[in-house]
Amino acid sequence: MSDLYDKGEPSLGQLVASATAEMSALVHDEIALAKAELRQDVKRGAIGSAAGIAAGVVLLFSLPMLSFALAYAINTWTGGHNGNGGWNLVWCFLLSFTANVLLAGLLGLLAYSKFKKVKPPEKSIASAKRTAAIVQNVKPHPRPEAPKALAKGSVDLDKGTVVARSSV
Repeated sequence: MSDLYDKGEPSLGQLVASATAEMSALVHDEIALAKAELRQDVKRGAIGSAAGIAAGVVLLFSLPMLSFALAYAINTWTGGHNGNGGWNLVWCFLLSFTANVLLAGLLGLLAYSKFKKVKPPEKSIASAKRTAAIVQNVKPHPRPEAPKALAKGSVDLDKGTVVARSSV
């Protein structure tokens, strides 16, 4: 009887252990792939966020200082420094504001372009779908039908009768 097991074929327990180990390795590899893809997308998102925050900070904090400096520089450039008057300060401040809005717009476009490059982890999703398709198509081995009277205290489902149980 021992020569049945000595043919080099793995036992059922070894096959189950092997399948479990391979499924575990597959799941670990898919998680590692998803982490790598997400890490790359998080980095892109962080750069985009930083650019967006920088655009907001530039627009918020530099407007008063930059606007005054630029407005007076424009007034001086147009002749206000020599007593001729130059441009009206209103126009100088509006031009200064326009320059700041253009700078913030450029930083906003940089942020938008970085956010647009952030994609879902396509390789991980495709791998998970392939694994799910393979696992879904696996059919269990057919089981032999159980005999009608299994044991003392069982239920006969075909006739709806109950076999008495012992209270031991």
